[in-house]
Amino acid sequence: MAATERRVVLVTGGGTGIGAAVTRLLAAGGDQVVICGRREAPLRAVAEETRAQVEAHVVVADVSEAEGVARVVDGTIATFGRLDGLVVNHGIIHVGRVDEVTPEQWDDTIRVNLTSPFLLVRAALPYLLAARGAVVAVSSVAALRASDGMAAYSASKAGLLLLTQSLAVDHGRDGLRANAVCPGWTATEMGDMEMAELGAERGISTADAYRLATAVVPQRRAAHPDEIAATVGWLLSDAASYVNGVVLPVDGGSCIVDPGTLALDPRVSVDLSSPRHSPRHQEP
Repeated sequence: MAATERRVVLVTGGGTGIGAAVTRLLAAGGDQVVICGRREAPLRAVAEETRAQVEAHVVVADVSEAEGVARVVDGTIATFGRLDGLVVNHGIIHVGRVDEVTPEQWDDTIRVNLTSPFLLVRAALPYLLAARGAVVAVSSVAALRASDGMAAYSASKAGLLLLTQSLAVDHGRDGLRANAVCPGWTATEMGDMEMAELGAERGISTADAYRLATAVVPQRRAAHPDEIAATVGWLLSDAASYVNGVVLPVDGGSCIVDPGTLALDPRVSVDLSSPRHSPRHQEP
């Protein structure tokens, strides 16, 4: 394939984790990849890794701001003249229950995880339509199942799913495809940080924290970023030409587990004396 015929794919959050894995996969397949993020050093490191194939093009930009969105989309078109694919991979987490998350944290989460993808897709849409291209949003299993202390994150990632499906409905007739993946626990830099915190709380290693967190996942392990990237790459490809508006969990089966049966699992133990697990109303 001639260089001028290569697909051009924009990957947000391309400097680490799933975004970096997607970038390496696409570049190895001959795509021109534009990676963006707020920190230049990780982006440059990923670009260096892809140099043997097709070196990724780096744009330092904060796509949670309109100026950053314009910089990365306009820069992509100025450099390559086209845009065939968009991988929306950036996001933030503010941990807390509904009564703990501040309005400022809520607004920040919605702005980065939901409003930013809307602005990015809206700016890229004319070029994606011209290419009859594809969008893949990286959401989370937290968008499919509620969990303790994840109110803002789960709401924002659930909104991203419906934004993606709205894009599929609105523009499927124009040749655009839009799908979403929902990863479970994945061994990324962010995952390592969360497991280190869990390990510190429990007095165990990060590796043991991963084993604890995935103990009831049918595959009994976290995903490797390359496994998520492979799914994203497939959804971008012609092999998925009639896949549109799909929400695809890539979670080792964690979403299919019935929590009501966990009490029957000999590996599971719950402290019934904890106030969190006590009945809300007790007889006097």
